[in-house]
Amino acid sequence: MKILLGISGSIAAYKSAELTSALIKKGDEINCLMTKNAHHFITPLTLSTLSRNPVLISLKEETENWKPNHIQVAEEADIFVIAPASADIIGKLANGIADDTLTSTFLMTRCPILIAPAMNGKMWTHPAVQKNIKSLKEQNCLFLNPEKGNLACGYEGIGKMISVEKILQEIDKHR
Repeated sequence: MKILLGISGSIAAYKSAELTSALIKKGDEINCLMTKNAHHFITPLTLSTLSRNPVLISLKEETENWKPNHIQVAEEADIFVIAPASADIIGKLANGIADDTLTSTFLMTRCPILIAPAMNGKMWTHPAVQKNIKSLKEQNCLFLNPEKGNLACGYEGIGKMISVEKILQEIDKHR
């Protein structure tokens, strides 16, 4: 299965390494796309080593051939998983903002899209975020809602990204 894995700026980005590794062990082909803010939490080198593919970060860096890489991976993907999905990336996706590789690829993708949010609980319940989630659900995106637990900000409550195991189970439903 060809899987796109989008990683946005969240402390939960470290889980993308575990997810990538687990998918490779299943025999999947993984192409990772990172936002600039994701670099603060996990390196492209980690993800390229685990995925065995270059990590797509900037539209400016796509010079390998005449067809931009983000278009090619979007056309070939069987599923697009965005984990973690910050409030920022959810807002951009819901409003069609395509200012980086991840958001541009989202607009090109026609395969199933799974979104696993991770953010502070107050952000998760904010009306603007909920409006954006509703919009994406209307666009047939499937949300893997965050769980309750200890959050990196020191709070306890909803906002923790769903477990890697549950993401893998959801991906398996699309095989």
